[in-house]
Amino acid sequence: MNKITHYFEVNRETWNQKTLVHVNSDFYNLKDFKAGKNSLNRYELEALGDVKGKSLLHLQCHFGQDTLSWSRLGAVCTGVDISDEGIKLAKNLANEMNLSAKFICSNALDIEHTVTGTFDIVFASYGVLGWLPDLKPWAQAISSKLKKGGIFYMVEFHPIAWMFDYTGDKPKMKYSYNQKEVIYEEYKGTYADVEADMISKEYCWNHSIGDVLNALVEAGLNINYLNEYEESPYNIFPNLTITDSGMFAAKAGLFPLIFEIKATKC
Repeated sequence: MNKITHYFEVNRETWNQKTLVHVNSDFYNLKDFKAGKNSLNRYELEALGDVKGKSLLHLQCHFGQDTLSWSRLGAVCTGVDISDEGIKLAKNLANEMNLSAKFICSNALDIEHTVTGTFDIVFASYGVLGWLPDLKPWAQAISSKLKKGGIFYMVEFHPIAWMFDYTGDKPKMKYSYNQKEVIYEEYKGTYADVEADMISKEYCWNHSIGDVLNALVEAGLNINYLNEYEESPYNIFPNLTITDSGMFAAKAGLFPLIFEIKATKC
């Protein structure tokens, strides 16, 4: 087993454990979701608009809440995730809620071979890029799954936020903005339940916004826009304050927490 394969296997097992914790967490609030609550946020809803009848591929979908939310809005959805526990739960949720979304257990880098067909939309969101060692094959895989004129949309935590080590008592700037070397972290709990008994073992990589844009352009996508925002829908970083819009921001707005990219296949 080479190093990259080992890194992915460790991450897959961590996400299997996270799934078992997250399904019962207040963060994911599965009870309200089953009752009809949409898990999507303002950024992605405004960016993609009316998805009724459109085919949508959701990469790194965890246990499928956002995929199923798009399905509720009328999209014809396929969700992909590396975690077999996540995909198993997603399939169970789709069956329980009588939604026709399809779920496939696959590394996002392998979708050219594991996912059939092409799509009107490829979507990814919130905490996805850091699990990928190289964005060029990721972007090529996205391009291969888009119809001509199809849309890729991603909303993601800003790379500046990942320059900090959050495992100690206080956040400490430790990592490069565009760090090529793998980052390994091991800590108790998970962002959805910091008191959980599980041990998160994670291999991650930092990618600059320039690397993201260049990978997509080289894969044949036209960039429609790049936006950066100080407000995040999720209170997952230390010392954030709630804003008038009900989202979260760093004190004094020192740096953006979120960015979004929309692109079209040529």
